[in-house]
Amino acid sequence: MTGIEIGIISLVVMVVLIYLGMHVAISLAAVSFVAIWVFKGNATIAISLLTIAAKDTVASYSFGVVPLFVLMGLFVTKANLGRDIYAVANAAFRRLDGGLGVATVAANAIFAAITGISIASAAIFTRIAVPEMVRYGHTPRFAVGVVAGSSVLGMLIPPSVLLIIYALIAEVSIAHMFTAGILPGIVLAFLFCMLILMMCRFAPGFTGRVERLVDEERLGLFNGVKLLAPSVLLIAVVLGGIYGGVFTPTEAGAAGAFCAMVIALAKRSLDLRGFWNILTDAGQTTASILFLIIAASMYSRMLGVSGIPSQLSSFVGSLDAGFAFILLIYILLMIFLGTILDSTSIILVLVPLFLPIFADYDVNLIWLGIITVLGVEIGLLTPPLGIACFVIKGSLEDKSISLADIFIGAFPFALAMVLGLLIVIFFPWLTLH
Repeated sequence: MTGIEIGIISLVVMVVLIYLGMHVAISLAAVSFVAIWVFKGNATIAISLLTIAAKDTVASYSFGVVPLFVLMGLFVTKANLGRDIYAVANAAFRRLDGGLGVATVAANAIFAAITGISIASAAIFTRIAVPEMVRYGHTPRFAVGVVAGSSVLGMLIPPSVLLIIYALIAEVSIAHMFTAGILPGIVLAFLFCMLILMMCRFAPGFTGRVERLVDEERLGLFNGVKLLAPSVLLIAVVLGGIYGGVFTPTEAGAAGAFCAMVIALAKRSLDLRGFWNILTDAGQTTASILFLIIAASMYSRMLGVSGIPSQLSSFVGSLDAGFAFILLIYILLMIFLGTILDSTSIILVLVPLFLPIFADYDVNLIWLGIITVLGVEIGLLTPPLGIACFVIKGSLEDKSISLADIFIGAFPFALAMVLGLLIVIFFPWLTLH
């Protein structure tokens, strides 16, 4: 068999294995090993190539940014900054028709800027915002939909772990990716807020009616500033350090993790046992992410050996297909894979395959990265996998709210994300600074 035949068969086998329930990283690594073995006819060569791929992947200094930002996010969660941010946002927007939903989006946007992990946002705000929204008269379906939709902001607003992973795979600047995600993140948050206000105005049967909001949670200016100060400080240290040229992204992750730890200690929410739990959780999360990245590196090496990218690029060239058609196929594949894979895996599978094709069109990889993250984010809200929806279901105290309710509630926000994706596509200057 030719390299292209082996490569195509391996891709099909990989998708089948994933559908059957095999872990993505194991599927990527196993299929890559067998494909190179068959193509080279020597298992020793396959082992050597994949060993080198794994070693070169984790030896990079840039990959130190992953565990550091994960650690920072866990310290932030332990410090209960999400609850503080929501209290301030709730006080600011409570008098709007739909103000509780807007407050949830605003709080998630700020929280995203200090964690970068949407799953953390989904878990935290499920426990904070959903009970409040239901207590004041919103339907459970709408409440969980708002949390599901707004939680994906953590994947776009920097510092985002997904932006970091794309930057590492595409070999572009992490700092440039962070800068590119700011305006699209703000646009998406604005779309969510407008959607909430319109739904509360024109679809009260779906959202429920909030008759009145008592002032029992009113905050004074001093208390509001006091609650927001730690979050503002952390954002200033991390993002200000990166954009001001003081830190590299990796150093900013270390500085942010240290500051978040100090904040948790100052708030007396961190003890020795909690510190150990955070370290073990950070280790497990980092190991899972890096295992995926190592397997994706093996997969990329297999693609290169088999010649699939160059063959696919030549095939696309022979079709005389325009860039718009290729981009459409790319986005549709991301949404489709969102039904079976998590966000990180989608990037690791698709980006190495399509980068050589986009290179023929001289595409700006920073702009493409934001499109990629937005497309992948839609998969967080789509069944049957919809990671954010499953996290919300697991975090709900009210077990009467079904998984179907969460998917239905999140559907309008998935549509808003499609609109946000189109805005970034047609207005690329939003990502280029």
